[in-house]
Amino acid sequence: MKAKELIEKKNEELVLEKDKLIKEYRDLRFKKVTSIVENPMRIKLIRKDIARINTILHIRELDKIKNELNK
Repeated sequence: MKAKELIEKKNEELVLEKDKLIKEYRDLRFKKVTSIVENPMRIKLIRKDIARINTILHIRELDKIKNELNK
């Protein structure tokens, strides 16, 4: 997923997307241990998407705190 697409989403949507990705990541890790994963690169991409979402949420939280302090 591109960062531009993630930035356009609301915080609630990002949290839901993050939860979905975490579940998929856990499932793929489990499959990797127990059997063969069709696309092992998907694990890496999911981790990067989760990191992007966490970064966007963190930046928004910092902006919110910054705006509250400036008032």
